[in-house]
Amino acid sequence: MNTSAPPPASPFGRLLSRLAPIHPNEIAAVVAAFFLFFFMWSGYFSVRPVRETIGTIIGRDKLADIWIITSVVSVLIIPVYGAVVARFRRSVFLPWAYGIVAIVLLITGLSLRGESINLGAGKFFYVFISVVNLFLLSVFWSFLLELFDRQQTKRLFGVIAAGGSAGALCGPLVSDLAVRFIGNSGVLFFGAALFVAAIFCQRVLLGVWSARTDAANRAEDRPIGGNPFAGVTLILRSPYVLGIALFVVFISCVNTLLYFEQLRLVEENFPTLENRTQIFARFDWVVQTLTVLSQVFLTGRIADKFGVKALITFVPVIMIFAFGALAMSGAFAVLTVVVILRRSMEYAFVRPGREMLWSPLDKETKYKAKNTVDVPVYRGADALSAQLNNFVAGAGFGAGAVAWLGAGVAALWALLGWWLGRRFEDHEKLQGARAPAAQR
Repeated sequence: MNTSAPPPASPFGRLLSRLAPIHPNEIAAVVAAFFLFFFMWSGYFSVRPVRETIGTIIGRDKLADIWIITSVVSVLIIPVYGAVVARFRRSVFLPWAYGIVAIVLLITGLSLRGESINLGAGKFFYVFISVVNLFLLSVFWSFLLELFDRQQTKRLFGVIAAGGSAGALCGPLVSDLAVRFIGNSGVLFFGAALFVAAIFCQRVLLGVWSARTDAANRAEDRPIGGNPFAGVTLILRSPYVLGIALFVVFISCVNTLLYFEQLRLVEENFPTLENRTQIFARFDWVVQTLTVLSQVFLTGRIADKFGVKALITFVPVIMIFAFGALAMSGAFAVLTVVVILRRSMEYAFVRPGREMLWSPLDKETKYKAKNTVDVPVYRGADALSAQLNNFVAGAGFGAGAVAWLGAGVAALWALLGWWLGRRFEDHEKLQGARAPAAQR
């Protein structure tokens, strides 16, 4: 990132620089990224409780089949995305991504108006929002990995991620308070408006990016080119990238096992649709309250002092014990603690750490391989984990066996995180050794 003359800092930028290790010349980019993530993630998390409510209507058995459809759509979207990246400049397709989501939410909200939910429209919305949230998140971080260098990602990604967490706090909080008055369709309209705001924030961030020298800008803001299917080959030919893909598979498996147990207990304890939407919204805003505090005050400092390895191994180790507690109890209160603990720590530590793992890699890998891992690999793992959950539960082993299975997966997740962290640190040492040699 260009570090020449720093622009005047806004009051909010000066506040962020006091809370986190941000240099004056980085404030404009960090503030723009913070608010882009805020509106994007607020839009998603405001409508996420509606998705979960629709999930309780579909039913856990049928929902596992819906996840197969979601994984298929995730695979089909990759060549389309690869073709867009290859042919269009980032300054064109990035804002359009948010605009398309806003239009779909508006149309879906119109179809869900009324006392009962149209199940066909509900299933479409469930699949769409499950695919697009990972897609948008992947594209967002890909652009930031291009905007900031490897050392900056350690210091800045925590506070930028806090923008998303603040949005993920505000979105479900508004849904929790407003759903009784505006209904589920009104929540979707609210989410559409937030994605429109994200379009303007993306434009601002692109303007910050374009503030580099004209020559650098002309060289960087061009179609990446290449094969639309290159993401798959880039993953298979690199053990490091393949390790990141497997790391995401373990994340998905842990999340899926908890997700279905959460659906079961909410369905049993909360009879009305509005109550279910409220409880899912409360899960979200409590999680994000804890997350944003951790991201502002802890993530960047932990990464800077202890490295990426600490960010991506701490949470899996904690989850081994959390699943054990769930296996021995199975109460809704214990599940609540485990879900909030897992999600808040994953957003605060694992997510920024996982994004930092991509920083040493080239531009094509950051966009194409990363998006392949973040969307079809993640959703494919979701579908397989859902079928595994159904098999274990259907075989009569019960919720305790599912929890012990989760503990085993978490152990593998921790070991892989340690290995990836070591590989990342080795690459850093190699780059550090090359830098003085290049200057001689």
